Amino acid sequence: MRPDDWHLTEDLDDFLTRAGDFLRSRPALHTTPLTVIERLRTRGANAYGAESTVFGRLERRGKVRAIFYRLPSGRLSLTPLAPEHADTLAAHLAGVGHSLSGVVGVHDTAAAFAEAWQRHTGATPMRSWRGRLYRLGTLTPPEPRAEGRGRVAGEQDREQLIFWCGEFVAAVGEAPSVDADSRDDARFADKHFTFWETSDGTPVSMAGSTSMIAGMVRVDPVYTPAHLRGRGYAGAVTVEVSRAALAAGATEVVLFTDPANPTSNALYQRIGYLPITDFAAYGFSCNAPEDG
Repeated sequence: MRPDDWHLTEDLDDFLTRAGDFLRSRPALHTTPLTVIERLRTRGANAYGAESTVFGRLERRGKVRAIFYRLPSGRLSLTPLAPEHADTLAAHLAGVGHSLSGVVGVHDTAAAFAEAWQRHTGATPMRSWRGRLYRLGTLTPPEPRAEGRGRVAGEQDREQLIFWCGEFVAAVGEAPSVDADSRDDARFADKHFTFWETSDGTPVSMAGSTSMIAGMVRVDPVYTPAHLRGRGYAGAVTVEVSRAALAAGATEVVLFTDPANPTSNALYQRIGYLPITDFAAYGFSCNAPEDG
């Protein structure tokens, strides 16, 4: 595979014209690229920073085989690649002077690229995240049903949502992406939130979901405060948003879990979610040469 098979651009419209069908061909597996690129399409440079995002596609004989994008933060996101293709991409990006802060993708692809980047630049990779992607099969509400009801969150719930989003970020060890005091940052922007609340109207759990893209909706995040866990609220609110996605016409409903958390993995499987594959992210201890 020649590095020249990788085509780079900062023109999002051109990229989508050439690679949009490929992204939409596997909406569950491509859930993150679909939502990130849609945010870039609708919000432009303001979505993730003032600098341009670099897009790339691997194309052979007129067919797109894989894509990547590099956000202004320097993080590279990849669709699945064979190790030799990951190597040619690393060589190409290093050769044209792109710096990277990290990489995220399907576990084997991210690991292969991280190793290749180290070979070509000397940067040391360190795994910073691992996630398991699930796809909804047959939705199966848990029994007995948790006490309470679902309610779509509105503007009047903004303060509660900001607070719980902050607690969620702290609980899972994420760094706030833009503004820790606002749900308008890149992590939570454009999400639709639902509360599970008790009969007196007290919110006890929340779930977010993305807008539908290519028939796909991703449930993200799901959060219950620690002192309210173990009562079925997370399962109930996840069923609520999953059912709403199906009712709206979604053909793929997906979510990520921490594979090291047996409680959440067992919960999602009980309500009908089936594991697809694991993902991973790596950070790099030093950057390649600055963009030239």
